[in-house]
Amino acid sequence: MSVANYPHIIKEIGLPARMQSHPRTRVATIVKEYLNPGATIEDTIWQFPFLSLAEVHAALTYYYDNQHEIDVEIQSEAEPFKKRSPAN
Repeated sequence: MSVANYPHIIKEIGLPARMQSHPRTRVATIVKEYLNPGATIEDTIWQFPFLSLAEVHAALTYYYDNQHEIDVEIQSEAEPFKKRSPAN
């Protein structure tokens, strides 16, 4: 069941937002690339050559409309990689 209606985006309850044409590609993955310091939309498109310009913009539109959701998803991915300070 879809909970949001965005062109090029699939969003089902309990699942991350994904690209309709490539359901294994999550919106958070595209956004994470775009948010790299100094990255441009052209850099992002270069990283995802199988997506159209409209699809990349749709992912960013979804992000800016649902920023907290995507930020939490990106943060949860980073958690296992964070260095933990050694116990004293």
